[in-house]
Amino acid sequence: MMKKPIPNLRWWITGLVFFGTVINYVDRQTLSSLAPRLTKELHLTNSDYGLISNAFLIPYTVMFVVSGWLIDRYGTKLIYGVAAVWWSVAAMLHAAVGSVFGFGAMRFLLGAAESANFVGAQKVAAEWFPPKDRGTLNGWVQAGTVTGAIITPLIAVWMADRWGWQSAFVSTGALGLIWAAAWFWFYHLPEKHPRISAEELALIREGETERRGDGETERTSLSPAVPQSPRPAFLSFFRLPQTWGLLLARIISDPVWWFYLFWLPKYLTEREGMTEQRMSYVVWIPYLIADVGSVAGGWYSGRLIARKIGAVAARKSVMIVTALMMPLGMLLVLRPPIPVALAIISFVLGVHSAWKTNLVTLTVDIFPRPIVATIHGIVAMGGGIGGALFQSFAGQVIDKYSYTPLLVLMGVLHPLAYLCVRILVKSDSQAAVELKLQEQSQ
Repeated sequence: MMKKPIPNLRWWITGLVFFGTVINYVDRQTLSSLAPRLTKELHLTNSDYGLISNAFLIPYTVMFVVSGWLIDRYGTKLIYGVAAVWWSVAAMLHAAVGSVFGFGAMRFLLGAAESANFVGAQKVAAEWFPPKDRGTLNGWVQAGTVTGAIITPLIAVWMADRWGWQSAFVSTGALGLIWAAAWFWFYHLPEKHPRISAEELALIREGETERRGDGETERTSLSPAVPQSPRPAFLSFFRLPQTWGLLLARIISDPVWWFYLFWLPKYLTEREGMTEQRMSYVVWIPYLIADVGSVAGGWYSGRLIARKIGAVAARKSVMIVTALMMPLGMLLVLRPPIPVALAIISFVLGVHSAWKTNLVTLTVDIFPRPIVATIHGIVAMGGGIGGALFQSFAGQVIDKYSYTPLLVLMGVLHPLAYLCVRILVKSDSQAAVELKLQEQSQ
């Protein structure tokens, strides 16, 4: 007996990915939310904290490429689900350590698995969504990151106050195991999902040129834009200017997010003089605005596409506006009152999130589905590289000088990143990539 189709099933899939991303960030952010407490208890310097942060970022960065290849090879359902189990267990194991080395080791294990969440989300976008909806999906993925950042300080500090900091790691890690069970039960490719309607399947297939390339998919081409041929060699992707444009943009602009992700609780307690309790009451505000920016940025570029503006041009239209707004963050060097500082930080994170939603979606717009996860892994690796480079000196700069040099630097990064996209990612990039891949596979 056939099961009744679920209307708009792809948006239920979006909800599943959204909650997976929330949990991913809760597990990541528990440490930074408890950083003021742990640095005092364990007598850590800012440089020590920077090293612990890098212990997460280095494997996180490398595994973007590895997880991208694995997802393209073995399928989204298997690799994404296994990664969720891995990072959940790694998050829970934080409760068993109490030294710089121990936290570094657990952060290493956590980072090795967490990048698969974002590569998997891009593959879901390619598998389940037509171009006009991909920006909205990615907006919800980015919203998942900031939702996790919003709720983690409240949850982690509350649990630490009542049952000790170890309880925060165990409880938040356990959420991922519940999510993984739901993922394995509910997620299938559109062609194989028992609850999809014929109308929605036709909508998803609209405009597709390729449905092949991993262990789960079958070829159902509507036009032979990229003919069946041997998969391009990995290094050949680096011959494409589009790869370099997106990669450099992530290297340059992502440090802004990593700073506010890892250092905002310490910034508010150390520079602004807040108590840990008061910080936990207000630190969610900038992340909430980032949530709004994530969804709004993807939604607006989708509206431009619906008006028959090309996908690449639509994403870049949003990106140039947001890039030109980011220098306003340098006003923080003036040490404004706390409400004004929070307003500036909120604005910066909202604008950055709108920028990143469109930057991330360009990968799915430009590259064919069979290689989307691999390419996204390469590009997202740039975000990890930028974050790791930033974290390697951020703690030392704060210890020796102050937060001021970092705030000035972050004000100019997005305009520089946009120049990379402007020069290397042209409006005809999709056709150019398909032609180049054809040539390389012959």
